Amino acid sequence: MSTSTVFPISGMSCAACAIRIEKRLNALDGVSAQVNFATESAVVTRDDSVPLATVVDTIRKTGFDIVPERVELALSGMTCAACAQRIETVLNRLPGVSASVNFATETARVDMLPGTADVNALVAAVTRAGYEARPLAGDDRAARKAEKQLAYQQELRQFAIAALFTLPLWLEMVSMFGGSHEGLLPRWLQLLLATPVQFWAGWRFYRGAWHALRGGGANMDVLIASGTTVAYAMSAVITVLGLEHQHVYFEASASVITLVILGKLLEARAKGRTSAAIETLLGMQPKTARVERDGQLTEVPIASLQPGDIVVVRYGEALPVDGEVSDGTAAVDESMLSGESMPVNKAVGSPVYAGTRTVEGMLKVRAGSVGERTRLAEIVRLVSEAQGSKAPIQQLADRISGVFVPVVMAIAVLTFVVTLLLTGDGVTSLMHAVAVLVIACPCALGLATPTAIMVGIGRGATAGLLFRNASALERAEHINTLVVDKTGTLTRGQPVVTDVEALAGHDRASVLQLAASVEQGSEHPLARAVLDAAAADGLAPAAVDDFRVEAGHGVAARLRGGQALRLGTPDWIGADEALREQATRLAAAGRTVVVLEVDGRPAGLIGMADALRETSPAAVRRLRQMGVDVIMLTGDNAATARAIAAQAGIERFEAQVLPADKARIVEGLRREGRVVAMAGDGVNDAPALACADVGFAMGAGSDVAIETAEITLMQSDLSSVADAIDLSRKTMKKIRQNLFFAFIYNVLGIPLAAIGLLSPVIAGAAMAASSVSVVSNSLLLRRWTRQPR
Repeated sequence: MSTSTVFPISGMSCAACAIRIEKRLNALDGVSAQVNFATESAVVTRDDSVPLATVVDTIRKTGFDIVPERVELALSGMTCAACAQRIETVLNRLPGVSASVNFATETARVDMLPGTADVNALVAAVTRAGYEARPLAGDDRAARKAEKQLAYQQELRQFAIAALFTLPLWLEMVSMFGGSHEGLLPRWLQLLLATPVQFWAGWRFYRGAWHALRGGGANMDVLIASGTTVAYAMSAVITVLGLEHQHVYFEASASVITLVILGKLLEARAKGRTSAAIETLLGMQPKTARVERDGQLTEVPIASLQPGDIVVVRYGEALPVDGEVSDGTAAVDESMLSGESMPVNKAVGSPVYAGTRTVEGMLKVRAGSVGERTRLAEIVRLVSEAQGSKAPIQQLADRISGVFVPVVMAIAVLTFVVTLLLTGDGVTSLMHAVAVLVIACPCALGLATPTAIMVGIGRGATAGLLFRNASALERAEHINTLVVDKTGTLTRGQPVVTDVEALAGHDRASVLQLAASVEQGSEHPLARAVLDAAAADGLAPAAVDDFRVEAGHGVAARLRGGQALRLGTPDWIGADEALREQATRLAAAGRTVVVLEVDGRPAGLIGMADALRETSPAAVRRLRQMGVDVIMLTGDNAATARAIAAQAGIERFEAQVLPADKARIVEGLRREGRVVAMAGDGVNDAPALACADVGFAMGAGSDVAIETAEITLMQSDLSSVADAIDLSRKTMKKIRQNLFFAFIYNVLGIPLAAIGLLSPVIAGAAMAASSVSVVSNSLLLRRWTRQPR
């Protein structure tokens, strides 16, 4: 028998790569492979005697990798962090599967190698572990929210009924605190009141404990079920046998169950608020749009919109699509994308984005990206993935949660034995053991990190700071060195021609026209500045051949049938002493200088200025106050770099840096032991962004830079880097507070319960309060705001 599998492959750069992979695979006995470079995939047919791992290893040893299939599962039945740890362990045991379970979001993110597992196998594994799972699609968010709301309402009713039965039992507890042990309620009535609480309201704990134990694990349900059952059963036996000289503890078992249900309700409500950022973003896109078709306006669902449709957006309405203004003018509030509160003026040709809102005027927009392809949808996807990712700091809590319940069970047994030996009182010994079981809770540990991550990343998204994952959020806290590209980061990225100095035999018009001719094949910002200046003077570029780019130096071409042209740095052109003095004079004034060469002879100089952003000096000062050294890299000459650095308040800079050198400089700083961040917006910044500990991409930058960086700043402003670092530090501070509270709660609570200083009722209340307090502390991050510009 043979099996065919399609492997998506990453890393192929040309057809030779495909041939090499195919050759290596076909060299394996029992394997037949066809690799398609166009589709970046390999169709592999193998005999059943050939392990799949052999194929995977061969592809990887050839220097390439297999793109895993990603599946997200919605989970139900989890009651504590131990449940999440159990599911994660079970899923990761499957061959070719890498899974991460988030207790706060009740989801599992699973990466599967092709041919190893499928969704049904994942669901079956979760079911065997005692829980439920189903694939989660992108449009399931509203349905899941409705399901959770319905479950919340059912639990609220269950709590209300349990509380009605428990309240009379609290009278017993009050009388006991008053020193009376005779009892205000007959014991048979206490038994009647406690029984429905124990076996109806508390059934969830029995069910959860059974599923966990059947799956080979243990969770919070095991602790609650065992602890309350001991208290209830002992009291029931005393009541039925009429042992009047013994105390009963119906109020303890019923109170613990009722208080834990209350705690879960409060926890669910607080957890729901942690995803408020996603809900806010989703609520920004309208459900319908007015489309102009055949001269008529028709209101249609946004799901039916197509690229090219003309959409009419009236005053005060949200845009349903990404596109370009085809008619009209308006001021648009883009704060949901950039975090910038000031409206942006839009006119014909201006880009607009779904979810932004007109605050003045009316627009007709030609739809470009619609539905799941809009920038808003991409932001929602990125934020959702980032919120569901795990920070490295969570590893310790995960390891503890995995062994927490068995350890607590052992402590409870030890408590019973030791107390019985010391006091000889079996009832007291049982109550101490019950208190240990009830107060111990891994939930606070499991919620400490993900809830803070969810709130922090969500808050960042609403402020225009997009973290790709939780690891980036954690690493940003430790940044002590920031490397910035000058153009587009410190400056506006829109240079303009300020000086044109012609040399002998040429005038301003000829220098500018020839420069525009050689630059017309370039996409560099300086090229656009030259072309714009020539267009403003009415000079049309001439046709050229043999265009080429010398990275970091300049461009060259030949006029069609005529002169050879070069335009670039003075060093590249080979300027003489007099020309260098002219260039130095312009550079000292903060100009970027290029020299035009015609047939090997200098023809003129062009000076260009890229204005410093107004916010850059303040941002540099703020970063230095935060303990972050700022280093500027630029391809400009030293004089221009020195002038810009002085204006920005930067002490260290590197001039005449080639694109390939940026990554080398970043690596050098990292070898010095620094935690280095890189901020840039261009294609040539991508290698340095990838090398840095944390890469910041300006939202207005190139797609390559944004894909490479770990944090995208929707507002192209260095102040946003400081905001991101500040948010990271605030979030990590909350996580440490949460972890400290969760650890200290258990470290202090379990011993106090073991020596009898905490009754089971107080222990149950404390356990319920621990998770709520951790989530509530995380929610305080919602108060974080960007520093005013």
